[in-house]
Amino acid sequence: MKLVSYRSNNQPGYGVTDGESVWKLGKAQGLPVNLMKALGAANLLEKAQSAIGSADAVALSDLELRPVVPRPGKIFCIGLNYESHRIETGRPESKYPTIFTRFANTLIGPGQALVRPKLSEKFDFEGELAVVIGKRGRHIAVEDALSHIAGYSCFNDGSVRDFQRHSSQFTPGKNFDASGAFGPWLVTADEIPDPSTLSLETRVNGEVMQSATLDDLIFDVPSLISYISGFATLQMGDMIATGTPGGVGYVRNPPVYMKPGDTVEVEISGIGVLSNPVVAEEA
Repeated sequence: MKLVSYRSNNQPGYGVTDGESVWKLGKAQGLPVNLMKALGAANLLEKAQSAIGSADAVALSDLELRPVVPRPGKIFCIGLNYESHRIETGRPESKYPTIFTRFANTLIGPGQALVRPKLSEKFDFEGELAVVIGKRGRHIAVEDALSHIAGYSCFNDGSVRDFQRHSSQFTPGKNFDASGAFGPWLVTADEIPDPSTLSLETRVNGEVMQSATLDDLIFDVPSLISYISGFATLQMGDMIATGTPGGVGYVRNPPVYMKPGDTVEVEISGIGVLSNPVVAEEA
């Protein structure tokens, strides 16, 4: 099942979609008013299923889609989590995952514009699988981790490379306004029992830049959830961006960076395509 967050007539909402139409969810179905809170509702999937086919559908194309979870409480991003990416960057092997954080206000939805900042032209793409938490947990065992997932989506962890390397901390280069794209929708976990079977591809203007399967993750999804929950309580709506494979722009010869006029797509099998144009930041 696919769930979307949107804005219509300047009002936020969420619903279930078949990729063409959207059936709105919320108070009328006895559900919370926003998707992040609804993720914890035991009857969410049942209510969403019963809404499909009702008369009050709207066209997906008529809605302004927002990030799947518009304001995640916590966003954990995993660096260097594919062997191909670790090798191309020359980084050593690590016993533990590399983790940095993003701020919710850096995220945009599908179809919205990624903004190349005026301070840098080194705006790089990073296609990733996003994991959204649906059940609160702390000290989650690896074998129980998948049961804490609400669903999966696509993510583009747009990275301003020179700011990322101002110090040993990634935070500045990962938190420019409108630099991270999240969508197009949340595919519920019941449809993806094993995320390691998925494949990912990132394209810039139709040209394939990254291609990998999720079984190439150094730290797989259950391991990441278990590790993160050891130091932080995971809450409904928290998001984990699981890392990007090899093929990023700055290691290419010559480097390939996102520039105004480009269209960047992140496609994950079983989920869909996250597509965003790129524009320049206004002066």
